Amino acid sequence: MRNNAVTRFHPWAGLMHPVAVGLAMASLALAVGCSRPPVEQGIADPASSTRAPDSTTEYLPGLEADVYLPGLGTDGAAIVLLVPGGGWQTADRTGLAPLAASLADAGFVAVSATYRAGEDGVAFPVPVQDVVCASAFAAEAARSAGVDPGPVVVLGHSAGGHLASLAALEGAGLAGPCPYPAPRIDGLIGVAGVYDVREFEFALVDFFGGTPQEQPEAWRRGDPIGLVDSGSVPEGLQVLLLHGDSDVDVPVEQSEAFEASLSRADVPVRLEVVPRATHQTIYSAYVAGPPAIAWINELGAGRSTG
Repeated sequence: MRNNAVTRFHPWAGLMHPVAVGLAMASLALAVGCSRPPVEQGIADPASSTRAPDSTTEYLPGLEADVYLPGLGTDGAAIVLLVPGGGWQTADRTGLAPLAASLADAGFVAVSATYRAGEDGVAFPVPVQDVVCASAFAAEAARSAGVDPGPVVVLGHSAGGHLASLAALEGAGLAGPCPYPAPRIDGLIGVAGVYDVREFEFALVDFFGGTPQEQPEAWRRGDPIGLVDSGSVPEGLQVLLLHGDSDVDVPVEQSEAFEASLSRADVPVRLEVVPRATHQTIYSAYVAGPPAIAWINELGAGRSTG
């Protein structure tokens, strides 16, 4: 029985003109990483400082991940892998530190990882392979800390939302060499992600190593909505989508279209459109933290009861 919900506080007024989307995303791909979001449009982030991670480890050669552990009594704690954005060109995880710390404070094991991106001279599927391996490392880091892992969730912002969705939908099919046993990914949290790749062709040609005509198989395998529509959804996956109604970089229609695709496939999905949140405030601990924490708690309760 599907239990899908869409919360739209301020519906998007209409589709952005393609040229406007192009200009916004071109700027995003060149200049926007996952830097600390500014306080703007009335949204304040009280987490102006955050505790340091409990450890930082190279989960693959040259790729680091920060591990944030919860307190005592953590058997069955959810594992949350945070995947930064960066226009598919960079992968600076530092901006997700406040959100990772807030998730750990809520009782989860939070791991924020970098991955190889365009600036490293790689293309699809390498970034996804790194994210899949990082999710395996996150579960292993929890076990190494004495935590019996609960449900595994991947959370990604912007381009990271695209990569996280691919890891959740096609993790085994896109996995690369990794020294850790692959976990089952139970949940996906997409934060202002890109899910319809054809709408962002101008920003993804390098990522896929060519145009859709030149690399049709890569574009097919790297398109989250296309994968869902073709039936590529693991059994038991649940999805939360967060998007700001003031996002001018990635239109809210991306999340709306993904929610519709998942609903057609009978995947439990919840879309929350956050009033006044922009592309750079949506992933702050103050904005994304409360709905993410509540949803992960529901996911864990459902999993523990079978």
